[in-house]
Amino acid sequence: MRRKAIGLLSGGLDSILATKMMLDMGFEIIALNLKTPFCCCDTDDRCWSDSVAQRFNIPLKKIYGGEDYLELVKNPKHGYGKNMNPCIDCRIFLFKKGKELMEEVGAEFIFTGEVLGERPMSQRMYAMKLIEKESDLEGKVLRPLSAKLFKPIQVEKRGIVDRERLLSIQGRSRKPQMALAKRYRIEDYPCPAGGCLLTDENFSRRLKDSFEHGEDSMRNIFLLKIGRHFRLPTKAKVIAGRNQKENETLLSLSLPSELKFTVEGYKSTYTLLLGEPALEDQTLASRICARYCDEKELKNLTVKIWSNSPEKCRKVEASSLDEKLLSSIRI
Repeated sequence: MRRKAIGLLSGGLDSILATKMMLDMGFEIIALNLKTPFCCCDTDDRCWSDSVAQRFNIPLKKIYGGEDYLELVKNPKHGYGKNMNPCIDCRIFLFKKGKELMEEVGAEFIFTGEVLGERPMSQRMYAMKLIEKESDLEGKVLRPLSAKLFKPIQVEKRGIVDRERLLSIQGRSRKPQMALAKRYRIEDYPCPAGGCLLTDENFSRRLKDSFEHGEDSMRNIFLLKIGRHFRLPTKAKVIAGRNQKENETLLSLSLPSELKFTVEGYKSTYTLLLGEPALEDQTLASRICARYCDEKELKNLTVKIWSNSPEKCRKVEASSLDEKLLSSIRI
């Protein structure tokens, strides 16, 4: 019977290579992938991890970070990286899930595609050791790409993993990994930009603004991914779709009671006004909607405003909001 190992599979090149190395050593791999509201996966819920698991013919278990993960992002014990990314706390969260799966299936150890020094927050020696300690996984985490830069872990000491077949890659250059991928004939892998929106400056600015205004539901988080966002002087928020797909998503995520706007007679954005808006908010939302109409240069456009309440369905005349004011309220 082959010995089991849990592979933390993001679907990026590093985790692909680590998985290939462990398979070549004869281990039975169960892959674990964490999906959060901040992932950049396709809308059909398929990510790179799916295609990798299919390519290697290994089982893939997905865990979904919901409200518990959102609390982690709001109040990370170990702080943020450059933007709103709580990388250390996120790794601890994932490692704890990996430990649970390891014990459930009787695996010998956990392995990851981490490379020492590749990421400034979570892949420093001190941070890696801290993550292991707080996950209660000391001596049970193997990093095949950088293993020779660490002291041998339990499975190496016991001869279960051949240390001579492990590597000593470190630093931010991807050249060693790309060379290894070529040797393995692995050509299909994602770019190194990463798949976490929390590392994106623009998204992080929106998220911080939402937290500051108490807009921290899962729906609010999903809304942050689409459209143009504006914070009005009254603290209400307006979201304007950028294309047909975003317009449809915006409507599907809107609450029945919330006001929606679109310009009649022309190709137009759909605009959503969150909360219980004052009349001045409706006026600004109408003008923002007019700004993103194909005929925004016209002085007067007819904007339809509607919700689930028949008495709130009406039409108003609106002109495009000028760029200076628009810029001042854009998030």
